[in-house]
Amino acid sequence: MLDKLVWLFFLTFLPVFELRLTIPLGILSQSVNLPFFGTVSGYALPWQIVFVVCVAANILVSPIVFLALRHLLHFFLRIKKIKRFYERLVIKTQKKAEPLVKKYGFWGLAFFVGIPLPGTGAWTGALACFLLGMDLKKTVAANTAGVMIAGMLVAAIALAGDAGLKFLGI
Repeated sequence: MLDKLVWLFFLTFLPVFELRLTIPLGILSQSVNLPFFGTVSGYALPWQIVFVVCVAANILVSPIVFLALRHLLHFFLRIKKIKRFYERLVIKTQKKAEPLVKKYGFWGLAFFVGIPLPGTGAWTGALACFLLGMDLKKTVAANTAGVMIAGMLVAAIALAGDAGLKFLGI
């Protein structure tokens, strides 16, 4: 069981997967089709353990991405073309988005991260926070709330799906 939990933990770090795929993979007893990996048999692990492991891993994504962006950006801003692009696009976006961030900030981001669809999640949430000039504490707090929301939704869907498939004898 430990090897499967470690596998789920590290798969959750990948932006393609996050907990949208790892929670169902850990909970379901049927096969799951994973992009680039093919068909993988579900692990049929206790949902509570899967939830804690996947949510914890996904929460860790936020500060790692945010801090990596902070440090990498300074390196890349030494290149004039990148610096001009950054100043035009990102700073303009920050100015336009500032009223929205002030109005919906924390909860807007939390609900965005909490929608378990492709293009949302902790990676995108950390990137958005960074580009909108939010600090690390707010970024981690909003992403944590969003990851908890997404984790609960995905776990509920996976549990319902697994129960329904078992009921149907599949």
